[in-house]
Amino acid sequence: MPSQNSARFIVAFNKIEKTLKEIIGGASYLTFFKAIDLAKKDNATVRKYEDDLREFADLRNAIVHHRTAAEYVIAEPHLEVVELIEHIELLLSQPVTVGTMFARTVHTFDATDSLAKVLRIVKVRNFMQLPIYREEEFIGLITAAGIARWLAQTVEEKIISREMITMNDILKHEKDGKNHRFIASNTSVYEAEEIFKQSVMEGGRLEALLITRTGKKEEKLTGIITPIDLIKIE
Repeated sequence: MPSQNSARFIVAFNKIEKTLKEIIGGASYLTFFKAIDLAKKDNATVRKYEDDLREFADLRNAIVHHRTAAEYVIAEPHLEVVELIEHIELLLSQPVTVGTMFARTVHTFDATDSLAKVLRIVKVRNFMQLPIYREEEFIGLITAAGIARWLAQTVEEKIISREMITMNDILKHEKDGKNHRFIASNTSVYEAEEIFKQSVMEGGRLEALLITRTGKKEEKLTGIITPIDLIKIE
């Protein structure tokens, strides 16, 4: 009787092979390794699991090409390996998007809102990233670091009214719009993870990814991702 683990592994592998070729729109004669090379250029999930996929290919070859009998395979996958390949197959065929994982109502603020008003809300809601709008136009993202920089600039002033200071005043102390990026709701969560990591490698640091339907800032915010949210991504 054929091994259940081997059968499950081959089924998942064949599904992944089909999905890879759908991703690249390539010909059916492409090898699995070539399909990985091409698909990883545009697919963050393939990039994340590239090493696993290559190891799966070696194991698949051992199972299929080195059978000594129809009912005996030379390389029998462990259950953990089978569960991993099935998990990756699901991630490739049904990608987890930021719109699915991080959709939420995003609290926004107006440029004319006073610092006092915003701080009262932050105290209750514990926000760390504050999208700022002028009427209905997005004009920037205020962060705790931006507020700290504003405080540092005003440390010599004897009296500062939090009721008089507005978000527009604080926004001048942010990183010139380089602390955020807009992304589309259908973006893979692994691509979002890469965007954060790439920003650090380039010497900057994104404080948030702002989600809209197609990634345009003119659209309504449908979610937000902060660096701490990365722990939710497996």
